[in-house]
Amino acid sequence: MTAKDIKRAIFLDRDGTISPDEYGYNGDPARYELYEESIPALRIFQDLGYYLFIVTNQSGIARKYFTLEDLDSVHAKMHRLLEQGGVHLDKVYFAPYHIDGILPPYNVRHEDRKPGIGMFKHAMRDFSFDPRKSFMIGDRYTDIAFAQQARLKSILVLTGDGREEFCRLLRGERKLMPNFICDNLLAAAQMIKRFYP
Repeated sequence: MTAKDIKRAIFLDRDGTISPDEYGYNGDPARYELYEESIPALRIFQDLGYYLFIVTNQSGIARKYFTLEDLDSVHAKMHRLLEQGGVHLDKVYFAPYHIDGILPPYNVRHEDRKPGIGMFKHAMRDFSFDPRKSFMIGDRYTDIAFAQQARLKSILVLTGDGREEFCRLLRGERKLMPNFICDNLLAAAQMIKRFYP
């Protein structure tokens, strides 16, 4: 196997990165939509040969705001919208845990919840790729911390909570800096296409 044969991966946060986060804990597929730039961005990654993984914290399950079945319905809608645009996700990983939750067995601290890297470890077991040539893209500090622990390159997007996170960075309130900051997912894709084709 040559270096060119080694696969690369794009890890993507869901809410605030590929889709708006207007409703908070959303278990209703009727409320789930994509940002308009998500399809063209993901197609760029797909054309470049990157694996596409969603890694999303979904503590609404631990908090009993919605059920696993509700989340499955939201993700079915997400897959449908993406597939209509010619995009195939290689895997969706989610963390239903939160220490302040009320639903056992999910009301615990768990490595799967970002910034823990349990979901990254699942991806490493499920697929063969080089983390050093891979990226994590998200709108929150937890995504940046996840990337650093997993030794992925990090991209903060300014959608979702990204602008507020950017302000915190400017005020010196964060210890970790992302490798890159981009306006949105499409800008991140165009950057990766140019510099990491």
